[in-house]
Amino acid sequence: MLTRYLGRCPVKNSLACVKKLSTAAQPESIEKSNEDAVVVKKNPLEHPDYFQVHNLFTVKDLFDARVHYGHKEGSLNENMIQYLYGSRQGHLIFDLDITAEHLRKALNFTAHIAYRGGIICFFNRNALNAQLVEKTAQESGEYAHTRFWRGGIFTNANHQFGAVTRLPDLCIFLNTQNNILNQHTAVRDSAKMLIPTIGIVDTNCNPNLITYPVPGNDDTPIAIELYCKLFKAAILRGKEVRRKFIQESE
Repeated sequence: MLTRYLGRCPVKNSLACVKKLSTAAQPESIEKSNEDAVVVKKNPLEHPDYFQVHNLFTVKDLFDARVHYGHKEGSLNENMIQYLYGSRQGHLIFDLDITAEHLRKALNFTAHIAYRGGIICFFNRNALNAQLVEKTAQESGEYAHTRFWRGGIFTNANHQFGAVTRLPDLCIFLNTQNNILNQHTAVRDSAKMLIPTIGIVDTNCNPNLITYPVPGNDDTPIAIELYCKLFKAAILRGKEVRRKFIQESE
């Protein structure tokens, strides 16, 4: 019998932080007092949500996009039990409170990678959503791979491409399976090369090799559309803050 997982930590709503003066080259903000303007240096890593990704979506948005729908009970991977609310008519249901917490962490990490000028690559093996994923990557100024993944591209990149190759700084998997049983080969390759990964993990997936697993529906077009919209917004926010910081530093 599936039971509701109650051992999770509550989402922290407080975004209060301590501001301190620093001489390091970091983003600046100006706080005006009655007498003088004080320049305060901020380090994004010292803030739980520096890019304000918490306001990109609500739990209702996830529900409306059918993110809570999992596969049938017979295909359940035991590692996914902790993310479930229960089942209905033989279909597994995700706990969207848990999904929201994990998705916000993933979006925050994505924004930080974009802010630092990292390379981000989207992955998807579902032909139904391939065009949407490629379009999202293009509009974000990043990369996408929606075809069959040949093993060794990451682990043997220098030999295959004949030159020193820079690997992605983050891989985002809109689905982590090649099919209903086999995991995407790039998930394993990313783990071998210590490349951080974000993965939408459905009830039949194994989240153990994913750095930031996001439990949820990984094949319904409306759900994939929401994920793409959110990750695109997080990337653009990170890049916008980076652009402003560079302009102010010149």
